[in-house]
Amino acid sequence: MSATIVLVHGAFADAASWAPVTRELLDRGHTVLVPPVYNRSLLEDGASVKAFVENITGPVVLAGHSYGGAVITVAGTADNVAGLVFVSGYALDEGESLGQLQGGFPDSDLAANLVYTPYPGGTDVSVKIDAFPAVFAAGVDTAVAEVLAVSQRPLTAQAFGEPAPVAAWKTKPSWGIVSSADHTINPDVERFGYQRAGVREVVEIDGPHLVMQTHPKDVADVIEKAVQSVAG
Repeated sequence: MSATIVLVHGAFADAASWAPVTRELLDRGHTVLVPPVYNRSLLEDGASVKAFVENITGPVVLAGHSYGGAVITVAGTADNVAGLVFVSGYALDEGESLGQLQGGFPDSDLAANLVYTPYPGGTDVSVKIDAFPAVFAAGVDTAVAEVLAVSQRPLTAQAFGEPAPVAAWKTKPSWGIVSSADHTINPDVERFGYQRAGVREVVEIDGPHLVMQTHPKDVADVIEKAVQSVAG
């Protein structure tokens, strides 16, 4: 049985961020699902995606973009997860938070372009709309970037400080994509996390943070390789 591919989006985005890769994988005959991530809490988001995966029959390959990488680090402990693919993502260690990993490599344009908006019980974090195309969606068609900027899904500030309770890459084979032109996450954050996780293969793509939008075939190739590997 071929693995179902579950694509997990990150902060400041939604399932539409994966649309070009979703189309590419569907055209190649894969079964693909792209659940919502609520961006309320790393623990809650990890539990939500894990529950989603556990309701799928058969093996699953989880691919997580950006914050979605942290989410699959937690959700990937589901018994039917056969492999992980980190895409411009945070491969957290057990007991480590987003802030801790990001803080070790501070050169990024993201921190200076965040907006903090209180809501009852917490604070939402989003990217300044006018800065979004350059900081988050560099290389993406301008018209598309403008739409993504005004439809972004914020991440609660709480999620930055929550430590990952588990690290699924310790028991599941993993692959990693580095966006070498990333202005949202320092590419060295990605490289460091993948090296520490002992991923089977690191692929460097000369693309921006939203590499799924600019290089969908390249991203799909890595995901497909993971599917083929776990199936064999």
